[in-house]
Amino acid sequence: MNETLQKIMDNKLVAVVRGADPDNILSIGDALVNGGIRIMEITMDTPNVDTVIRRLHEKFNGQMIVGAGTVLDPESAKTAIMAGAQFIFSPTVNTETIKMTKRYGVVSIPGAMTPTEILTAYEHGADLIKVFPAGVMGPSYIKDIHGPLPYIPLMPTGGVDLSNIKQYFDNGAVAAGLGGSLINTKQPLDKAALENITETAKQFVDTIKDV
Repeated sequence: MNETLQKIMDNKLVAVVRGADPDNILSIGDALVNGGIRIMEITMDTPNVDTVIRRLHEKFNGQMIVGAGTVLDPESAKTAIMAGAQFIFSPTVNTETIKMTKRYGVVSIPGAMTPTEILTAYEHGADLIKVFPAGVMGPSYIKDIHGPLPYIPLMPTGGVDLSNIKQYFDNGAVAAGLGGSLINTKQPLDKAALENITETAKQFVDTIKDV
């Protein structure tokens, strides 16, 4: 198994950073590491995203796996990979994006919802399937999908929070994406906000420690 994929499966929690000021993202990375989160996704709509990914990769090399999210096309995937992204998150199934990602030996995690989309993504080489938006269907949907497709690793994202994350894993999820329930980028990122990210990260880690 790819080393990055193994680390995602081992650590299970992926912090999704969307809408953050690029100047604050290194500090967010520090807060996440202090809270026990070891996987971080930066969305491609972040200003100067390639520079941000490069800086994160340089600073947290060995401490944090850094990837790119909201990757809609193969060109964006290549840009992120050249900057050092170790995995590519997509909100949809774009087979050319999957191919580009795998061409460079990087972990591919496309977003899908229906059984047809999930199987299509997996057949085209996806390593994990991001069930998105997971909150629409709830934790039991993971178990339902694993009925006919037990061999496909699923990673719910969107609507996953402290109240339901354990249920997702109990129903067969192998990892989970955490967005606004972990990082609120709409509020000022002062010392208190960073401490809150660290504390919330610790709560997520503690909640799934027995998974």
